[in-house]
Amino acid sequence: VQLQTSGGGSVQAGGSLRLSCVGSGESDRPYTKAWFRQAPGKEREFVAVIRWNGSTTKYRDSVKGRFTISRNNAENAVYLQMNNLKLEDTAVYYCASDPRSVLTEKVGWYHYWGSGTQVTVSS
Repeated sequence: VQLQTSGGGSVQAGGSLRLSCVGSGESDRPYTKAWFRQAPGKEREFVAVIRWNGSTTKYRDSVKGRFTISRNNAENAVYLQMNNLKLEDTAVYYCASDPRSVLTEKVGWYHYWGSGTQVTVSS
């Protein structure tokens, strides 16, 4: 399984970005997909997760109301729409997936990871 992440970039505070992650090699199993991020000098942290059928989503508190996770199973894709970006959102963003259909925020749970895309928010 390979996850290809794209959509990062530089934006001013208050701006928007949309991240995409397309998977290849995934079977028909119900993959949970999630987004994590890692800022310099910090541990990787959970951002958002979506159940395989899109029925349930979870977000870290600091992004609730600003970020939206969605997916298109026909394209093996998961997206992260990020609005009203703040300086503290600056990080490398990673998509992750796991075939065990568990909705979790735990970094160590996810079996597959994308290579990451840089998001930089400036004032």
